[in-house]
Amino acid sequence: MRLRWSGPAPHTEYSMISSNIAELCLNVGGVAVAAGLTYGGFCYASLWPGSKLFGSALIAPRKPDEFALTFDDGPNPIWTPHLLDTLAEHGVSATFFMVGSRVEAEKDLVRRVAAEGHLIGVHSWSHPNLARCSRARIQEELVRSKNAIEQTIGKPVFFLRPPFGARRPAVFSIARSLGLTTVLWNAMTSDWSERSVDKIVDRQCAKIDRLAHKGWAANVVLHDGGHLDPRIDREPSVTAAGKLVEHYKPTRRFVTLDTWI
Repeated sequence: MRLRWSGPAPHTEYSMISSNIAELCLNVGGVAVAAGLTYGGFCYASLWPGSKLFGSALIAPRKPDEFALTFDDGPNPIWTPHLLDTLAEHGVSATFFMVGSRVEAEKDLVRRVAAEGHLIGVHSWSHPNLARCSRARIQEELVRSKNAIEQTIGKPVFFLRPPFGARRPAVFSIARSLGLTTVLWNAMTSDWSERSVDKIVDRQCAKIDRLAHKGWAANVVLHDGGHLDPRIDREPSVTAAGKLVEHYKPTRRFVTLDTWI
C-alpha cells in the first residue's frame, strides 16, 4: 500500500503521515508495523536531504551553471591548510561548516579561512544528532558554536548545517531565532570513508552532472575534518576537491552559499 499526501504546508505534512500510518495499522492490527512505519517516517523526515516534512532548508537554486563547494567537520589542523592552499591556487571560494569545539582549538586556522574569503557556518558544538536532542541541548549546541565562530572571526554567522543533516521542527525554529538559515545539500558521497580519490570524484561528478541536466545548481559536500578525530586523514577528500575544481572551473561559477539567499 502506498501512503499519499499532497500539498499542505510543510509543518502539517508529518502529522498527515502519522494519521495515515495510524489508519493503516488499525486495518492490519500490527503494533510492530505501526512502530516500524512511524520510525521510518521520522528517519525520512529528519535525515533525507530532500525532505521538507519538518521544514524547508536551503539546498540549491535552479542555476545549473553554479557550484557551491562546501566542507564539513573541520577545522582540521593538518588537512584544512592543504585545502586552503588548493582553493587559493584556483581562486575559488568555498563554505566551511565548522564544529564549535574545533573552532576553539584552532582559532588561527579559522581566522585564515575567513581572511581568505571563505564563508563559515555552524556545524554544532560537538556534532550530535540534533533530531534526537532536547530543545535545550539544540539551543546550547547552536549558540555555543555560533558564539565561538563569531568571536573568532569578528563578524556574524548566518548559516547552519546540522550534523548528519539531522533536523526536526525544533532545529529549524531555534536556528531561525538565532538568525541562522538551515542548509543541506544535493551532492554528497562517502568521502569520509572512501580512500579512492577517483571514486569520490567520479561519484560526485555523476551527481553534479545529473543535477545540471535537471536544471539545478550543485551544493557539494566534502569533509576536511572528522567528528570523531580532529586530525583525521582527509587527503582523499582534499585531493578530490582539487580535481573537482579543475574539472568544473571552465564551465561553472563557484559560489558561497550566501549567494543563494
